[in-house]
Amino acid sequence: MADVGEVLMSVLSTIRVPKPGDRVHKDECALSFSSPESEGGLYVCMNSFLGFGRQYVERHHARTGQRAYFHITRTRKAKEDDSNSGSGHPPKKKPTRLAIGIEGGFDVEQELYEEDYKVVILPDRQEVTSDDLATMPDVVRERVSLSMAGIMSADSVSHALQVQQWDGELRQESRHAPELKQLDNGVKIPPSGWRCEVCDLQENIWMNLTDGKMMCGRRYFDGSGGNNHALLHFQQTGFPIAVKLGTITPDGGDVYSYDEDDMVLDSKLPEHLAHFGINMMTMEKTERTMTELEIAVNQRVGEWEVIQESGTTLRPMFGPGVTGMKNLGNSCYLNSVMQVLFTVPDFQQKYVSNIDKIIDDAPSDPTQDFKTQVAKLGYGLLSGDYSKPAPDPADETGASEPRGDQIGIAPRMFKALVGRGHPEFSTNRQQDAQEFLLHFINMVERNCRTGSNPSEAFRFLVEERIVCQQSQKAKYTQRVDYMVQLPVQMDQATNTEELQEAERRREEGDSSAPTVRAQIPFTACMAALNEPEVLTDFWSSAVQSKTTATKTTRFASFPDHLVIQIKKFTFGLDWVPKKLDVSIDVPDTLDLSALRATGQQPGEELLPEVAPPPLMTPDVEVKAPVLDDSTVSQLCEMGFPLEACRKAVYYTGNTGIDAAMNWIMGHMDDADFASPLVMPGCSSGTTPTESLSEEHLATIVSMGFSREQATKALRATSNVLDRAVDWIFSHLDDLESMDVSEGGRSAAESEGGREPPPPGPRVKDGPGKYELFAFISHMGTSTMCGHYVCHIKKDHQWVIFNDQKVCASEKPPKDLGYLYFYRRVSE
Repeated sequence: MADVGEVLMSVLSTIRVPKPGDRVHKDECALSFSSPESEGGLYVCMNSFLGFGRQYVERHHARTGQRAYFHITRTRKAKEDDSNSGSGHPPKKKPTRLAIGIEGGFDVEQELYEEDYKVVILPDRQEVTSDDLATMPDVVRERVSLSMAGIMSADSVSHALQVQQWDGELRQESRHAPELKQLDNGVKIPPSGWRCEVCDLQENIWMNLTDGKMMCGRRYFDGSGGNNHALLHFQQTGFPIAVKLGTITPDGGDVYSYDEDDMVLDSKLPEHLAHFGINMMTMEKTERTMTELEIAVNQRVGEWEVIQESGTTLRPMFGPGVTGMKNLGNSCYLNSVMQVLFTVPDFQQKYVSNIDKIIDDAPSDPTQDFKTQVAKLGYGLLSGDYSKPAPDPADETGASEPRGDQIGIAPRMFKALVGRGHPEFSTNRQQDAQEFLLHFINMVERNCRTGSNPSEAFRFLVEERIVCQQSQKAKYTQRVDYMVQLPVQMDQATNTEELQEAERRREEGDSSAPTVRAQIPFTACMAALNEPEVLTDFWSSAVQSKTTATKTTRFASFPDHLVIQIKKFTFGLDWVPKKLDVSIDVPDTLDLSALRATGQQPGEELLPEVAPPPLMTPDVEVKAPVLDDSTVSQLCEMGFPLEACRKAVYYTGNTGIDAAMNWIMGHMDDADFASPLVMPGCSSGTTPTESLSEEHLATIVSMGFSREQATKALRATSNVLDRAVDWIFSHLDDLESMDVSEGGRSAAESEGGREPPPPGPRVKDGPGKYELFAFISHMGTSTMCGHYVCHIKKDHQWVIFNDQKVCASEKPPKDLGYLYFYRRVSE
């Protein structure tokens, strides 16, 4: 064996020192979930700075010829038990701040580790420590030492992407506070005995700092809180900030700015309080602060307890297919969705069965390859390699019973890759699991241009039948979809009397009024889905004018796996998003056979294919109307797509925000909802001479359409892929004259002139009978906050996946789910 110094000299040109901007993967293997804590540690390539576990470093060496690796091993230190409880577990402190990872906040794991570093030279695995470098030539010692120091000091990619601390109490000074004008109306506030001046409520009282009015606060989603009178007072007067009475101490109090819609700081609070006779230095706290209330919501008994099956002794599960996933900071939505998807055989076969080939074919930087990272995640979940009990920090002997937490996997690379470039999924904020599911399916579609496409397991066709009520002629269209959105029929609740009694007690200020959840029959929701929709402004080509029509929706095909979303999230009268607290008796089995589309009926006449006339100005000159930019901006700020907002303003004739909002709520399910608005006098799409993206063309062709059809769709939608896909699925009738065959070639190009299959997306079809195998539940007031867990049925046993905790479920709360997953039952 050659001298190690000579070997280092021979590979010195391949050893780099990390520069600013270099991605250093020193916490996670690029091809597995091995880490420095894993057996064998982690090997960081000293040229590319990619990390590899023991099982993959030899492969990387053989493939690239790289020989020098920085080897990191990390072993956990024993924690000293500073409690006298005798339980072996230090008592957990109750959180006092709405924060993570800082003093007083919610606990995060803070393990103490001992680390060992050295350079390993392959293939002979010669080892070089920092002490060994001291005896080597200067040029070797300097380069290798700088590289080692650079890797050790560099922020790992995972660290840069993961939020370690979060403080929900950081507040900004209100812009209204410094120059706040207070009315000299003689109002003096007593030190106690506060009541709402409208409803006499005695809790959650806020004093407006402009006029001293005392009003109750907002009503929470579960019916508790106040009756919104402080908010209504602001809307009527414009007086912007208020302080919560009962939270005032010499250190301050809760101040809310209705204009800024946030908790704020008021540097002049003592002065503002003194104006109304309140001496802040003598006040004592008598009510919970907003922070304490939010913490209580995150720990409250009710929906959270039921969905997580708290209070029940759950049996931890370990082994293949029951691997937990670490929460990377509001990543429970991703964890729940991916746990369910890798229960579907199509995803298992695509990514896990072919794991060896996928890794062999991976590019030089596998951290940026979609197929590799999805396969890595799938194998990590199904193999059982990481489904082992997490070590108990207070039990070094391993004698205690497993706590339910697993070592699990931390999907940092996966989350970074699928969220890259997305305005929401690239952040550490909580997200909507339904939106992420569709986002991920879209990425699968784009990356499965050849071979099998697992998203076809969910893809189905919807037939929409529109009947002109004046001519009784019909129009049929088909569109593709991946889930059924089921409306919640609140007016069909079976416990109306209980709900009304609870509401009456809350309005009377009864703080002991119970929280009653509306009981909604599943059959009522399905009936609402199947009801014909009345279109009051339908342009009929048969009568050449606007008239009334009815639209019915049916399944043109039944997928292998059916996803049903319960539309719990809606808008209140003030357009504020809210969640419906409901219980729905979702069945274990479904038979949707009666909902299969039948197509054109015998003797039924179709509406003529005639385009509606252009909008004309009185002088018969075609002009593009001017849109109200302020209304468009208001709608965009609510989170709706720009083109949809422009359409809303255009089709409601610039009549204001309310009319435009009503239009949006009525057209959100339209296939062209976010497609560009084409107004009279304006051209649409791209001209034939404009170049189209070859990548976009290939993506659409891979879905079974011809190149000509893909070209037409892209030109009709300004070369925007998402819009083109929506367009092509909603214009299948327009494409009937265009041939399509396997591989997207025209019939003339097909070998042997084979007859092409009908145009349209590839869908699987079969009987419409299903059984429930998984559901995802949400806890909290909106999709932007709270927590997700999922329940999956494995071998006739329901299993709850709550991030790193995986346990046998005792009471799966099937009535409180948000997304339900069914699979076809074989006849």
